[in-house]
Amino acid sequence: MTAQVPHILVVGGGYVGMYTAYGLRRAARKGKIRVTVVDPRSVMTYQPFLPEAAAGSVEPRHVVVPLRKTLKGCRVVTGRVTGIDHANKVAKVMPEEGPEYELAYDQVVVALGSIARTLPIPGLAEEATGFKNVEEAIALRNKVLDRLDVASSQPDPALRKSALTFVFVGGGYAGVEAFAELEDMARYATRYYDNINPDDMRWVLVEATGRILPEVGEELGKYTVDQLRKRNMDIKLETRLESCEKGRVILSDGEEFDADTIVWTAGVKANPALAATDFPLDERGRVKCLPNLRIEGVTDAWSAGDNAAVPDLTSEEPGVYCAPNAQHAVRQARRLAENILRVVDGKAPEDYKHKYVGSVASLGLHKGVAQLYGVKVKGWPAWFLHRTYHVSRVPTFNRKARVILDWTLALFFRREVTSLGSLQMPNEEFRRATRS
Repeated sequence: MTAQVPHILVVGGGYVGMYTAYGLRRAARKGKIRVTVVDPRSVMTYQPFLPEAAAGSVEPRHVVVPLRKTLKGCRVVTGRVTGIDHANKVAKVMPEEGPEYELAYDQVVVALGSIARTLPIPGLAEEATGFKNVEEAIALRNKVLDRLDVASSQPDPALRKSALTFVFVGGGYAGVEAFAELEDMARYATRYYDNINPDDMRWVLVEATGRILPEVGEELGKYTVDQLRKRNMDIKLETRLESCEKGRVILSDGEEFDADTIVWTAGVKANPALAATDFPLDERGRVKCLPNLRIEGVTDAWSAGDNAAVPDLTSEEPGVYCAPNAQHAVRQARRLAENILRVVDGKAPEDYKHKYVGSVASLGLHKGVAQLYGVKVKGWPAWFLHRTYHVSRVPTFNRKARVILDWTLALFFRREVTSLGSLQMPNEEFRRATRS
């Protein structure tokens, strides 16, 4: 024991880390336990709202939850856990500045989450951007609007065409929603350019399989493809990105073209930092868990979310694990917090069991698809369900109110389509001044 009061270390401040600590905060305030959350970022990002933040429907600051403000009673450390020695109950922490140090604990929650799953594609690291955090959403919004400015001012047809070509790789939720929302925003923005029409833009979605949005079912997936193609968006199924060096996109179907904007949203994988622990991992690099969210084969260690292989007790087939999505992560975190408190009180932890409710996806303003409890919904009702569901899930009343206020103001004021591209290079003007 590190002290008379049990010390709970939460490694990661995403869905699982934040919600688990949120469920433990009252016990921490009462002095029953001590809770420390370690994450490189001081905020938790509610990722389902990133497409709307990129499109300007929601203020970007309103899709992030400040950990220190939300987790009162818990200690928040801004740093990266570089290794866990559970045999000795010690974690290595690398802060933003200063040397690495060790942090002892009594129980640990492994909530490192996932990172983008990439492939060794020439030019990908140099030319593409991801879509997992709010910084990338802001940068992508600025990039799209900036390319409209460039195209409007560019007399060279080839450069203009490249500026107006936007490529998204990956047909899952993140890719399709970002693709549809940003096209919707850019289409709206063209009304302010006297020499750019919506048909001048080319939006390309590249998906390696034969369908998109598999979570909503085959029928709604086909419906989504049809709706996007009606908006003159190019959906390339069973196609792979072969190269994008210097912005030259080469696809597996043989097509080649130039694009200034390339977005990679082709799935995620468990955080590779798990390899620096002594926990059992499966073939996909995830922590092996029991149904009660304890890590298999050890005591005083827990995990959930994208980095955990949690058995799905609702499945009739053996060997099925919970899908890596926000719906499971939030519910697992709540069960995890309750189980930790049960163990502290000398009780046995309970199993996690949740039948998948369904999925909702936005395809731009007033457009969407949804499948809830087997019922398929399309168009405006699905878009409304998408907003209703996610605003109910975003953490804290403060963030719920701010998001709703953003949507309410949008009913009375036109969409904001101003690029703040200088945010990516805030000192450029000053550097020019020093050289003059």
